[in-house]
Amino acid sequence: MERSVMTIRRFSLFPALAGLLLLAGLGACSLAAGTDAATLPDPAVDAAPQQGDQVAVLAGGCFWGLQSVFEHVKGVKKVWAGYSGGEAGTAQYERVSDGDTGHAESVKILYDPGKVSYGQLLKVYFSVATDPTQLNRQGADVGTQYRSVIFYGNDEQKRVATAYIEQLKAAHAFADPIVTQVAPLKAFYVAEAYHQDYAERHPNEPYILFNDAPKVVHLKQRFPALYRPAEQVVAVDLH
Repeated sequence: MERSVMTIRRFSLFPALAGLLLLAGLGACSLAAGTDAATLPDPAVDAAPQQGDQVAVLAGGCFWGLQSVFEHVKGVKKVWAGYSGGEAGTAQYERVSDGDTGHAESVKILYDPGKVSYGQLLKVYFSVATDPTQLNRQGADVGTQYRSVIFYGNDEQKRVATAYIEQLKAAHAFADPIVTQVAPLKAFYVAEAYHQDYAERHPNEPYILFNDAPKVVHLKQRFPALYRPAEQVVAVDLH
């Protein structure tokens, strides 16, 4: 699998060729098999009311799509694409793409718990942002760097995440077993500038059209009260 995102950026000049190459499995975040959004129950266990902005770190496939989904959620103030699970010395895209660093492509979500709860973010995550039944992959994106992980920052997040996964299992919300990991957050490393807000800055690229844009559509359909339109999205400062 080609690991240079710059290759995909050049594909925008040749959309037809780009589509064929992406379908063939080339590209930094190759074309994932689309799945319908899931209709899930509200979390029976959620975080207690909190003061001040909070942080959630989630992983599950290419971080372009994850970032795009959560930037469209009301109450979310900012989302960064990055890496979690490995060491600082290997938190670079070229190394992470080898699949042997322990890192997962992740997003750091800064949110207002008075407007959206941690449990609601997890419901969005499981419903439209990732397929929690795919082990060490998302569609055609294969490798441990694409695994589904909830990186909890405290015991409260661990409690909510674990309880919600058990709730979804008991409800048989998915036909296949949930393989999402719940792991302690050791650190989050912000990804290179060209990865930030990639879906918003390159909306017509084949990968974005086929893989990420449908997730945002599903978000709007499933969570109309939480959906925030594109003109209200707060982009990451690339400078």
